[in-house]
Amino acid sequence: MFGTITLIIIVAAATILFTPQNIAETDKLNVVATFYPLAYFAEEIGGDKLSIKQLIPDNTEVHNWQPSTQDLLAIEKADVLLYNGASLDHWFEEDILPSIDLTNKFVVETTEGIQLLELDQNHQHETQESDQHDHEGNYDPHTWVSLKIAEQQAEKIYDALVEKDPDNADYFSERWQTLQVKFDELDNNYRTELSDKKKEEIFVSHSAFGYLANSYGFEQHGVIGISADEQPSASTYTNLIEIMIQHETYVVYVDPVYSEDYGQTLKNELERLSGHDVQILKLYFMLGEIDGLDYFEQQTKNLENLKIGLDA
Repeated sequence: MFGTITLIIIVAAATILFTPQNIAETDKLNVVATFYPLAYFAEEIGGDKLSIKQLIPDNTEVHNWQPSTQDLLAIEKADVLLYNGASLDHWFEEDILPSIDLTNKFVVETTEGIQLLELDQNHQHETQESDQHDHEGNYDPHTWVSLKIAEQQAEKIYDALVEKDPDNADYFSERWQTLQVKFDELDNNYRTELSDKKKEEIFVSHSAFGYLANSYGFEQHGVIGISADEQPSASTYTNLIEIMIQHETYVVYVDPVYSEDYGQTLKNELERLSGHDVQILKLYFMLGEIDGLDYFEQQTKNLENLKIGLDA
């Protein structure tokens, strides 16, 4: 992880080297977003009025990512800076923001004011052990997996763009209304199509879908908790298998961004002990385009797969 002093030195050097001829001859707002969902929402709202830089490449671990010098240059010349908050991209808030000149920049913490899910004591302990970073307030940072919360985050982006570039307010407003319709229609699909679910629990390799579960009235059980760096114990598998057999649930969800090893181990042990075939399905984490699917297409596929696991 970059130290604050190192960042100050790099940014200062970059600023000296960053002369006017480095700036592209464009009237577009320069927007820097820490990761895919925020960059995607900004592009949907801002269209061709923005030049967007996404810091973390698609489908890359967010928590412990480190910026390059080129990333710092992009941040330095940005008009609008977007980050998730809730200690997801803590390196941005703790190391980068204090090290740059924020004059005339709009900094948007997209989860500010949003009600966050508090982690249980087990997840708090596991997260602190694995990445040695105490999540601020011990909250689940994976807000964007919920359509309704993601819509609130996108609205904060819309508000910032309008305030920074009021001349294009009508353009942004029209595109924001279109994006709202996408959010609301898919949220309605989730509520309608899961309303008759016969099961109340899903079993995942990575417990990062708490906001999704909370939004649509089911519970997640994970092989590992919030952090993808955890190592599950044998007792974790045993407990999950007991619950799955008790509830006659034979679907395991894996996120294609991460290894399927945990999900595959759960499947194998469940089949061995229950004698029942177990299905592995994808539950997308929306950290980037994957399998040819964008944010909303991944959410749609998640609904299709959830209906199988929840027997809806």
